[in-house]
Amino acid sequence: MALVIILTTFFVIILAPSQPCQTPDDFVAATSPGHILIGGLFAIHEKMLSSENYPRRPEIQKCFGFEISVFLQTLAMIHSIEMINNSTLLPGVKLGYEIYDTCTEVTVAMAAALRFLSKFNSSKETVEFKCNYSSYTPRVKAVIGAGYSEITIAISRMLNLELMPQVSYESTAEILSDKIRFPSFLRTVPSDFYQTKAMAHLIQKSGWNWIGVITTDDDYGRLALNTFAVQAAANNVCIAFREVLPAFLSDNTIQVRINQTLEKIIAEAQVNVIVVFLRQFHVFNLFNKATERNISKIWIASDNWSTATKIITIPNVKSIGKVVGFTFRRGNMSSFHSFLQNLHMLPNENNKPLKEYAMLLSACADVKDSDLSQCISNHSQGTLVYNGVERNFSLRNDFLWDYTEPGLVHSIQLAVFALGYAIRDLCQARDCQNPNAFQPWEQIQSKCSKECRPGQMKKTTRSQHTCCYECVNCPENHYSNQTDMDHCLLCNNKTHWSPVGSSMCFEKEVEYLNWNDPLAILLLALSLVGIMFVLAIGIIFTRNLNTPVVKSSGGLAVCYVILLCHLLNFVSTGFFIEEPQDFTCKTRQMLFGVSFTLCISCILMKSLKILLAFSFDPKLQIFLKCLYKPIPIIFICTSIQVVICTLWLIFAAPAVGENVSLPRVVILECEEGSIIAFGSMLGYIAILAFICFIFAFKGRKLPENYNEAKFITFGMLIYFIAWITFIPVYATTFGKYLPAVEIIVILISNYGILCCTFFPKCYIILCKQETNTKSAFLKMIYSYSSHSADSLAVSHVSLDSTNSNIIMTNQDSCGKSAASKKSKDLQGQAFSHIYQQNATSVCKTWPRKRISSI
Repeated sequence: MALVIILTTFFVIILAPSQPCQTPDDFVAATSPGHILIGGLFAIHEKMLSSENYPRRPEIQKCFGFEISVFLQTLAMIHSIEMINNSTLLPGVKLGYEIYDTCTEVTVAMAAALRFLSKFNSSKETVEFKCNYSSYTPRVKAVIGAGYSEITIAISRMLNLELMPQVSYESTAEILSDKIRFPSFLRTVPSDFYQTKAMAHLIQKSGWNWIGVITTDDDYGRLALNTFAVQAAANNVCIAFREVLPAFLSDNTIQVRINQTLEKIIAEAQVNVIVVFLRQFHVFNLFNKATERNISKIWIASDNWSTATKIITIPNVKSIGKVVGFTFRRGNMSSFHSFLQNLHMLPNENNKPLKEYAMLLSACADVKDSDLSQCISNHSQGTLVYNGVERNFSLRNDFLWDYTEPGLVHSIQLAVFALGYAIRDLCQARDCQNPNAFQPWEQIQSKCSKECRPGQMKKTTRSQHTCCYECVNCPENHYSNQTDMDHCLLCNNKTHWSPVGSSMCFEKEVEYLNWNDPLAILLLALSLVGIMFVLAIGIIFTRNLNTPVVKSSGGLAVCYVILLCHLLNFVSTGFFIEEPQDFTCKTRQMLFGVSFTLCISCILMKSLKILLAFSFDPKLQIFLKCLYKPIPIIFICTSIQVVICTLWLIFAAPAVGENVSLPRVVILECEEGSIIAFGSMLGYIAILAFICFIFAFKGRKLPENYNEAKFITFGMLIYFIAWITFIPVYATTFGKYLPAVEIIVILISNYGILCCTFFPKCYIILCKQETNTKSAFLKMIYSYSSHSADSLAVSHVSLDSTNSNIIMTNQDSCGKSAASKKSKDLQGQAFSHIYQQNATSVCKTWPRKRISSI
């Protein structure tokens, strides 16, 4: 009846003055004392007054735009708390409340949250900073709200400081289910994951696949859009456009964006279904403009506005088309209906929204019921002047009932009663009339086993009860992201991994041998040194072109070809480093295979030439002369390798592959494509090297200063040792250093052949110039010829006779007296004469032939 007395008094009230608030209490909407205080956050006003685009002073502005539907939500919380106080649920303990108006602004809500966290028995503006809030007693034990996810996310992060329970009745953002980031958040509604899944399923079952989406530019809108997009794609539904509106009505650009959105809808004429993740005031403004433009579509409504009675009041609202919405389950509303019937009896000294509603109703006393909502909305936007008409607003309580959203009211009732039962459990063994009886973060649990945290799973014990179990860590590459999971989930082994006891999977790092790796730098340095050696040798040979050493090496052309092959081999090692590409994978093996084959082919011809030049065996001479065709043989030997590599590229080319066998990394590597082709390439080089080794080994005892055979033999041995070692190492090595193994083998074999082929000659050219002359060369040839003729003249002849074996031996040469003397000792004058004649002929003709061939 006090409200009736107030209504009979003439007064003038300014709802939205331009002056800033005087005290923080101005934002306290409704309060009631009690032993245990429950906080509440409701957006009773839809926006804040601001004459500027952005604030210039750190002050909170006044709110305006009275929202009847949210006012009813505050009444639902008050009604639920009174139900608990009037029941036997908490005997001897009274619940109080402290409800704040968030004005649909995060900053206002956060200011209210600071007051919730203020210390008990202290100033409401005092919040102590501590490193441990276990013994800290705030004035409020738990918070109901907020409704909108954007605000709830911000508030939850603050309340987490003291692990104060926060129960939301409307916030559906999926991110709030993450207990790691929001450990003290709870809600009585499902997350958007289920709503968006139902939306996508409805659209798919209805045969629609070309739709539009409108959402808000905030955490709720973006998260809902992302979740829905995934669900839509899974149901083969395509999104034609995605329009984003400013989140709050305080944004001056909202009308411009709404007009742009409607232009987009008109332009996309083939889109007849639009999913709308907006708040009520967005939809109200959007539909007002849509009716003016005669836009008619099928609108899929989210739970935020699907049951909003305010939208029904839009003139000609049926012309916008059809609305299909999703909402929350409703409960028994009879008790709340009775509460609204007796609202005029509710004390309003500490209930500002109730006072404001009475004033708005009084200002619209002469308005018909059908126009009452519009009248209240118009008066709540600015200055309200009471007109002195006396009327008992209890006669219009049915007006509030028409604006009630049963789903939200039921959700608020569930939130309040959930806190009531939790407080009852805590107060069974405590005196909860004492505010210090418990802390907000506490739980008097009655469980057989403690809950398993994320990263663990339940392992049932021998007990027959399912409530009794042990918690064991998830094994490697498995995870659990919720409490009390029965089993751990498997990570995607190809792209993700997780350690033991993990609550999430981590993306595998991609690894390969890159230029920054110390081993790669070392190998690259060795390759550069090799290139420098090749260039230096080329310069030395060019400057000593006409010397015997260079001529005996086959001439400058052959040397240049061999040096070019060595250069390409060193260059090919660079293709084994850095991130593999299809081009580098193909190039590195082909470049090495062809260039190394050409190098071995040239050395093979050099070995054949040396053997031909210094061989005394007539049969071998004939064979070698027939075989010695340098250019055709080099061309044929190299062409065979080119054919092998070409077939390899055509039928099973090397390509980039991902090695996922390692637990925490993905190795980018070149897959050879065909092991047979890879082996054929290396095997063919090995065959050429073996033939070269045989020829060089035959001529290993030829003149030292100008003979390459011995060093070619050593070079081939180094090659064989390197590649024989490479095969088992390459087969058993894996990881990013696998290419380094092949680089090392290439460098060893390349350095071995290069050093053995050219370094001895460079030593003679640079350090023994006296031996690098024509006269010294001829002297060496004649000296070697003498020893060679002696060796040829020594023979063993076995003559079968009845009593004796005739052995003829001669250790002298070239018709000298010693040879004649030795020959006289032989049995048979005829054989002695033939020996001397052949020996003398060989000694006279051999040097000239050998010099000319060399």
